[in-house]
Amino acid sequence: MSLENKLIKFTNKGIYCPQGKFYVDPWFPVDYAVISHGHADHARWGMKHYLCHNDSKAILKHRIGNDIIIESLAYDESLLINGVNVSFYPAGHVIGSAQIRLEYKGYVVVFSGDYKTQSDFISTPYEPVKCDTFITESTFGLPIYKWKSEQELQTELQNWVKTNQENNRTSVFLGYSLGKAQRLMSLLDGTDDVYVHRAIYNLNEAIKDSGIKLPETKLWSTELTKKVLQNRIIIAPPALLGSRMLKRVPNAAVAKCSGWMQIRGNRRWQSLDAGFVVSDHADWDGLITAVKATEAEQVYVTHGSQAVFSKYLNEIGIKANELKTEYGDEALAKAEKESENISAV
Repeated sequence: MSLENKLIKFTNKGIYCPQGKFYVDPWFPVDYAVISHGHADHARWGMKHYLCHNDSKAILKHRIGNDIIIESLAYDESLLINGVNVSFYPAGHVIGSAQIRLEYKGYVVVFSGDYKTQSDFISTPYEPVKCDTFITESTFGLPIYKWKSEQELQTELQNWVKTNQENNRTSVFLGYSLGKAQRLMSLLDGTDDVYVHRAIYNLNEAIKDSGIKLPETKLWSTELTKKVLQNRIIIAPPALLGSRMLKRVPNAAVAKCSGWMQIRGNRRWQSLDAGFVVSDHADWDGLITAVKATEAEQVYVTHGSQAVFSKYLNEIGIKANELKTEYGDEALAKAEKESENISAV
């Protein structure tokens, strides 16, 4: 058996490191879980012990429970676990997101978690890590997906708000509570008053407890009058689309913010006023650049367009195999709604 297969095993609980006796982002309860970031499809309830990046610690405690046993590391800081050297490197996905580097007897495996190579205004920029085996996501692993720069996005979103205000409309942006919401806050900062749903507001407070500075926002609640909200900006979780709370917003113009908005049909199907291509994942070029930079001899491709992306990697001479996992947008949408107790009614 190769050293690569001794260092990681793919089990029904997730990716397991036999030497270290720990799992990476497991989807069922285990004794020791090394967590890449705080999204609910990667950081789940029930682990006896958690290890994450420093900036994810408060997020995990907020989402899973204050009583969890958890330790954390800074980027490029290492911890020896049963002979396996474990360290975190920036993934650029959301606040606190990390690639997980495992080293044992000179052999290196890197689990990317979710990542974005394009820099934004709020998360620590992605950093490539050389390794022997690389486990990469492929959420947007198709050539059609190509993102705009953060500056272009900022102009696009702020111009939409100004147009809405000229038409006496309130701008509502839909994005996940962790990651997308904070990124939207940074893109819209200084445009006008920004109100956020309670799930986002509470998570922001946990993030700020870690010493991270966030743009100023206000709590959006049903007690606020229509006059207060008129022409302002609201950021809410996607689960609120069609909800009574959203219907009470005066003259709402609703925009979904997601990489899936690259496909125009998604906007029409959901009857949105607008769709903005704002993704916290790497686009096609970003995925290719990231994989090449690792110089890995073996690549495993997880959630998303695994078949297309792994086929392409093999065609350009990089050995790649598909890896089935329980990560991805469908799992995240369900888990996020449950973890934040978001009601869509």
